[in-house]
Amino acid sequence: MPDMVEVVIDSVRVSLMSPQRVVVLRQTDVERYLPIWVGPYEAESITVALQEVEMARPLTHDLLKNLFTIFNGKILRAEIVALKDDIFFGNIVIDVDGKIVDIDSRPSDAIALAVRTHVPILVSQDVMDAAGIVPEHDMQAEGPATPDDDTKFQPMTSKGDEEGLDVFEDFLKKLKDEPDDEEKPNKS
Repeated sequence: MPDMVEVVIDSVRVSLMSPQRVVVLRQTDVERYLPIWVGPYEAESITVALQEVEMARPLTHDLLKNLFTIFNGKILRAEIVALKDDIFFGNIVIDVDGKIVDIDSRPSDAIALAVRTHVPILVSQDVMDAAGIVPEHDMQAEGPATPDDDTKFQPMTSKGDEEGLDVFEDFLKKLKDEPDDEEKPNKS
């Protein structure tokens, strides 16, 4: 496994100006963030799992979790392993009868499964160096969001959030004129 850093989901942000969503991952040992654009359905699946909402029927990621369990596969972690041509690449790492298997995945799907199975989310150090965002000094005084916050699914334009979004302002301006892809990084 290459040099990896652990992250947690800081928030899932909604852009009222587009159908896209941003999952903001926060590195656990330093104040650095990784925003990843995801589709609305993937964002909903992540949010449902974060809020522990019970659905009448299983969502696709619940189905996948159940299949892994039925076939004796244990999900160990979700990984974001590469960034190529402005697209993030992920893995779902599972243990099947003692054999470790990496399954190629979109990061949004790996994250949705990680939330459901309560396993770590890891990001390659190279990806964090290329696309991670470090907030300004004055934002650090406010302190990071905690996993117990009830603000996991927040509109990007809500009152009071605008100060906290300053760190993402340049990132969003750069993406404004790009075509809609599911997952886009910060172009540093």
